[in-house]
Amino acid sequence: MTQSAIIEEEGMGRLEVFPLETTEENLFNILSNIFENYWDQVVFGPLVQGAVFEIHAPNAPTKINMLDGYLTVNFGSWHFHMCIGPHKGNRTNPTSPELARQRRCQRAEMYRILNSDNSPRSWGMRFFNGKDEQMMTVFFPNPFISNEERILRTPDWSRLNMWNEFRQKYIGLAPDPQDQTCTRFRCGGH
Repeated sequence: MTQSAIIEEEGMGRLEVFPLETTEENLFNILSNIFENYWDQVVFGPLVQGAVFEIHAPNAPTKINMLDGYLTVNFGSWHFHMCIGPHKGNRTNPTSPELARQRRCQRAEMYRILNSDNSPRSWGMRFFNGKDEQMMTVFFPNPFISNEERILRTPDWSRLNMWNEFRQKYIGLAPDPQDQTCTRFRCGGH
């Protein structure tokens, strides 16, 4: 079972983070699960100070594969790459071990953003490279926000199903009643 930690992060507020194993196999399984089964429910992209890319996949991926440590998720009209495994480059342009370490995902975590009363208001997953730069955030379905990004008058707690499934499968934790303690959506996090 994974131990969580509560951290204060400028721009995000109070987060409870749950570390994930960053082996290539585990990250491939997690990311494949997200994009094969939840592509129409998640919002994803980089979340850095000054910019948030909230991308909705246009369709299920046409292909998910690995090459030289890079996961590729292809949606047909566009795709993205993310280094999650050993990366060497090629014979004509080899990658130094230091650069390969910087590129590869070295830290991954599930998180929930907490209000001052410890009620969660946002749920997701983040991936960081070897320089501790954010590679991607995946915003899980939120009980207070519809797939069309409208604030719901009444929370739809079934929108925590993905969070609960991932808690169980990837960090060995059962659903937590605390996730249903927020009474209304507060801006300041997705």
